[in-house]
Amino acid sequence: MSRQIALFPLQIVVFPGEAVNLHIFEQRYRDLINDCKDNGITFGIPAFQNGTIKEFGTEVKLKSIENIYPGGEMDIKTEAMGIFRIQEFFPEMADKRYPGGVVKDYEFDRNEDPQLNEQILAYCRQLFAAMKINRALPDDTSNFTTYDIAHYVGFNPEQEYNFLTTLGATTRQQVIIDQISKILPVVREMENLRARAQLNGHFKHLKPPKF
Repeated sequence: MSRQIALFPLQIVVFPGEAVNLHIFEQRYRDLINDCKDNGITFGIPAFQNGTIKEFGTEVKLKSIENIYPGGEMDIKTEAMGIFRIQEFFPEMADKRYPGGVVKDYEFDRNEDPQLNEQILAYCRQLFAAMKINRALPDDTSNFTTYDIAHYVGFNPEQEYNFLTTLGATTRQQVIIDQISKILPVVREMENLRARAQLNGHFKHLKPPKF
C-alpha cells in the first residue's frame, strides 16, 4: 500500500536498525524536525547519488534533539526502520517547505542464517583487526544482521545502495562474504607494504647467502 511521507535526501545510504546522527542547518529541515517532535511523524532518507535522488531509501524516526544552537541549527539522533521505494517525489510537501513523496514499503527478509552470520562475524573480526577498526562486534549472532557492518566492509556508495536494495537475506549474506573475502587479502598486503616502508632507512641486520 502506498502512503505519503516527508523526505530528506542525503548523500548517504542508511540501513535498517542504524543509528543516524545528523546536524540540521537548513530552515526547511529544521521545520521537518520540529514537526517530528511536535506531531510524531517520521521521514525518509533516500540516497542522493550522482546528482539524482535514488528510488530506494530508509524511513527513520526522531529519537532526540541533542542540541539547538543560537542560530537555530540542531544536532539530532534518529533510528532507521524500514525500506521504501519512491513512487512520486514532491520538492515541497503540501503546505510544508520540506520535500515529500508517495512511497511504497518494501519488506526485506530478516531471517538471516545464524551459521552464515557466525562465519561473517569471524571474517569481520579479521578485517577489523587488519584495518585497525576500533568497533565492537557482538559475541554471537543473536542481535546481529549484515546491515550492522555494511558501512565497514569497503563498499563504495553505489555498492552500499545496491546492498540496501538487496532484499533477500541469503543474498545479502553472500554479498558480505564475497566482499570481505575480496578485500581482506588487499588490506593485509597494504599493511605488509606499510610495515616494509616503515623499515626503510633502518639499519638492516641481514645475513648474506653462502655461495
